[in-house]
Amino acid sequence: MKEVKSYKSSFISVTILFFLWGFITVLVDSLVPRLKEVFEMSYAKTVLVQFAFFTAFFVISLPAGAILTKIGYKKGIVLGLVIMAIGCLLFYPAAEYRNFNVFLIGYFTLAAGITVLQVAANPYVALLGSEDGASSRLNLSQAFNSLGTTIAPVVGALFLLSDSVKTSKEINLLNSTDKASYYAAEAATVQTPFLFIAAFIGILALTFSFIKLPKVMEESPKGGYLALLKNKMMMLGALGIFVYVGAEVAIGSFLVNYFDDMNLAVIIAENQTMMNIANTIASTFNKTFSNSDPKSLLGIFIIFYWGGAMIGRFIGAYLTKIMSPARVLSIFALLAIALIAISINTVGLISMWSILAVGLFNSIMFPTIFTLTLEGLGDLKAQASGLLCMAIVGGAIIPFAFGSLIDGFGFKTAFILTMICYGYILYYGMIKTSKTIK
Repeated sequence: MKEVKSYKSSFISVTILFFLWGFITVLVDSLVPRLKEVFEMSYAKTVLVQFAFFTAFFVISLPAGAILTKIGYKKGIVLGLVIMAIGCLLFYPAAEYRNFNVFLIGYFTLAAGITVLQVAANPYVALLGSEDGASSRLNLSQAFNSLGTTIAPVVGALFLLSDSVKTSKEINLLNSTDKASYYAAEAATVQTPFLFIAAFIGILALTFSFIKLPKVMEESPKGGYLALLKNKMMMLGALGIFVYVGAEVAIGSFLVNYFDDMNLAVIIAENQTMMNIANTIASTFNKTFSNSDPKSLLGIFIIFYWGGAMIGRFIGAYLTKIMSPARVLSIFALLAIALIAISINTVGLISMWSILAVGLFNSIMFPTIFTLTLEGLGDLKAQASGLLCMAIVGGAIIPFAFGSLIDGFGFKTAFILTMICYGYILYYGMIKTSKTIK
């Protein structure tokens, strides 16, 4: 009985971390349209924010695994949180001096901390109890991760995108006093939220230093990485994580710009139902959209993309109990492809809602691919987790390619790349389904 209580308490504590990194990861997306205007950059250059963020997963994952082996998961979690707090604090001088390179360093540092948490938390939750309930536990933790990704766009829209950004020509017309005031206000828009986040992370790190976590994972054998690299199903699963994270982030990062490109702010403003939805969400934070920047109005609807992932994980947790998880994965990937096809072949609100609905079917993909890949790996699961977390670098590479395609050919063509990504996930699900049947 005591062991169950210990596991329950530990599960709750670690699940808080899932919420945290989900919230921060998507809050990054809210800065993409703002940074584009502040620094007057192309879509491809703007997405370097995401590139810096997700490259950290590729660089830090394996070292994180080695560090955790030496210091343990509890100290590893505290270390990850401290690194995250440092990353958030770096946004202060970056905003103060309008230095884009410091922003990139800050994001990389933030992501490094999240990477340490990811490498430990995913297999830890999976092993924190019976093997039969592993998928259910990870889906539940990931559901709270999705809760964080659902709230973040609202916070971003209302606090990071709520005022208009002046062009360089408009700034040059200001006198020195007004220019200094404008720069200070612009900096504070970014500084204040991330100072609060840094403080919260610091409190969480202090809390975790006093939490007792059970040891449930054995040390992985030497040479495990080499064995995993030779494992075909392991590598297919890693590629699945790569394309999934890449597609999800690519879509999420450019939704505001996509909607703006279709001039949806005007359509939404003229639609009473849509405005009621926007103001209902905004009212939670005592905000309205009467005089807000159009991107803020568009940004509020991103909640449905990430919120769909949260709802879908609860639905998926049930579906994977009555159906093969691999089969559910295949169905969800097929539906994601269909929705993207609808969006790029339509306009207006139909195009908007169909692309937002992709989030619903993104829901189970990460935890399902993750658990399917870990099947049958025994004491190599910890090291496999490190390799799978390295594959999250897809969130850096695919959005950059996506942004380049937008610059060259437009949004409708660029979305074909995400359809290819989901096509591979469909293929992976079909392979795992056939192996399950056999």
